[in-house]
Amino acid sequence: MKKTFLGNLSPRQFLREYWQKKPLLVRNAFPGFSGLLSPQELAGLACLEEAQSRLVQQKGARWQLRNGPFTDEDFTGLPKTKWTLLVQGLNHFLPEAEQLLQEFDFVPHARLDDLMVSYAPKGGSVGPHFDSYDVFLLQGLGHRHWQISAQQDTTLVPGAPLKILQDFRPEQEWTLGPGDMLYLPPRYAHFGVAQDDCMTYSVGFRAPSAEELATQFLVYLQDHIQLQGMYQDPDLAPQRHPAQIGDKMLSQVNHMLAQIRWNRADVARFLGQYLSEPKAHVFFEPPKRPLSPKEFAQRCNKHGLRLAPTSTMLFHGSTFFINGEACEISPAAREIACCLADERCLPPGMRIAGDAAQWLHQWYLHGYLALEP
Repeated sequence: MKKTFLGNLSPRQFLREYWQKKPLLVRNAFPGFSGLLSPQELAGLACLEEAQSRLVQQKGARWQLRNGPFTDEDFTGLPKTKWTLLVQGLNHFLPEAEQLLQEFDFVPHARLDDLMVSYAPKGGSVGPHFDSYDVFLLQGLGHRHWQISAQQDTTLVPGAPLKILQDFRPEQEWTLGPGDMLYLPPRYAHFGVAQDDCMTYSVGFRAPSAEELATQFLVYLQDHIQLQGMYQDPDLAPQRHPAQIGDKMLSQVNHMLAQIRWNRADVARFLGQYLSEPKAHVFFEPPKRPLSPKEFAQRCNKHGLRLAPTSTMLFHGSTFFINGEACEISPAAREIACCLADERCLPPGMRIAGDAAQWLHQWYLHGYLALEP
């Protein structure tokens, strides 16, 4: 099935020909799209404690970065040009933003990061830069002029609070209007400048580094492995140098540490928990007046339910992961669990009973789920 916002390419064609390979510009990718919220509403979100927000200002050749949350007064003294407000995780606050992300479900949920939105008056920008991940740049309000380059020189401006390229050399350029979209592979240099009051929606995908994955996997192993034995040296003899670490000690400890083992199942469980783990600023609100298990099941069967906007749910085999927690799902409940993970909701009329009703009710009590009205 072709997707018009991919330039009439099927997802399979797009992934084969463009994904992580080359840019794609699609004019009128989302016909009639002018944005999901106003600049004033975006400024209101930037004032919330639970939102990740940044304010970037260009002053001549210098750049200034401030992190939120902000106050109304922070916006009153801004100049008429050359500044940008950015808010991460719009999908945590607006159902429409979550629905927009679902359009990109041809990419695994495990790769999805969030929907970021930026507002800038004329001349606003965050400078020429590159991202280490894939990104779709969808234009909402106004117009933004983009220059892009496949350049290999990634030298950054020293001392700048942002990762700004020191020697950006554009190879292609376009001006995007409402509904236009530009896809860029990782490390593709780009420079966007607002031509008027401008809002751009960025669908970003996470790409952990090998170092990040290794560090977090070692943390995971620390919590899950159990090694047998204790250091001992019944044949200890005097050493010429008491401060020296002896060869026998080194050999014994090396042998003890060689017990550390992991397999594919360990990696799968680590990935599920790690990739579904909420970011540090994300919190869940349990229901103020929770329904009993019976009332909950009846309500779900009649009206359906959905994942909370801040929830992430993934699975591998019979193990399902939600917000960093692992849950083994029985074969009888797997269809329900897969539907919830893939579609982020369960429609009315889907029979919820047995162990499915138990773990769904538990997730509901944690604030991981929301009942449909």
